[in-house]
Amino acid sequence: MALFSRRKKKALTRLPVDKPGEKLRMLLIVNPYATTVSGRLKNVVVYALQSRYEIEVIDTRERNHATEIVADALGRSTYDVVCSFGGDGTANEVINGMIGSEVPFTFLPGGMTNVIGRVMGIPNDIVDATEHLLTLADHFEPRKVDLGDANGRKFIFAAGAGLDAEIVRACESKPSFKRRFGQNYYAMSAVRIFGKHLFLRSHLNVTADELETKAIVAIAQNARPFTYFGEREIDLSETAGLENRSLALTALDRANPLDFAPLATRLLTPNTDLADNRHIKLVPEFQRAVITKRKPDGPKIALQADGDYIGEYDEIVFTALPAALNVIA
Repeated sequence: MALFSRRKKKALTRLPVDKPGEKLRMLLIVNPYATTVSGRLKNVVVYALQSRYEIEVIDTRERNHATEIVADALGRSTYDVVCSFGGDGTANEVINGMIGSEVPFTFLPGGMTNVIGRVMGIPNDIVDATEHLLTLADHFEPRKVDLGDANGRKFIFAAGAGLDAEIVRACESKPSFKRRFGQNYYAMSAVRIFGKHLFLRSHLNVTADELETKAIVAIAQNARPFTYFGEREIDLSETAGLENRSLALTALDRANPLDFAPLATRLLTPNTDLADNRHIKLVPEFQRAVITKRKPDGPKIALQADGDYIGEYDEIVFTALPAALNVIA
């Protein structure tokens, strides 16, 4: 971490800090516990951005704090842009605090995967991302993008019910392992949780438009790709997009040992079509989907949104929210 910070500090201090012109007012929400964020890195990022932005910096202290911070700040003051500096979970909380506001959202990468920034077009390197935000100040052209809604929780790239959310929950239960081993720990957790479902009957009912199916997992996708493994894109739907005015659904109906290797290969191989797998059901576009328990006395359904574990429910409803968020990217 020290070496990382020194390299970033040296690069960031080469960015322009004396450019004249009217400054935009930025609310910068920082997660100091994010994977690649440090106090020193925060200071040099703020120093670089101050050439084009008048910045109010607020650190988050706990889970869901970012939503509270943003909603309060937007209610008491005026900003030109709200920026999240952290991972996807922090950004998701910030977005949920911005609902109903016309102030645009933007992102600085500080997490492990940073899917939200990457699908928006923000560079995944903090130096490049900071320079990108400086450039945006001179070409400030916000645009509207879609959001998804999962039981009231807004998401920008994807939400998952069932197996997918259980994997996220397992990773979040051991944050030290997640920080130390990164995406390899996520992969190990995925194999372990998937293994628990082997030979078990599908416990979810999924209804979306004309589709009615059983499943162990249902994923609503609002952007492409679904996620990343390192630099490799992991995609589920070819039709998802931030400005498509709809969501795309992927449902897997069982976890069988014979299916695991072919499915993993398809996910990790570019340009493969998941529709060829008979256990996967795809809905290219939908406005509303409902996921329920197959048995009334069955276990509650786990839910994740933008890679952040949300909780367990008897029923989960995914809804498309066209043009619901202003962004600058």
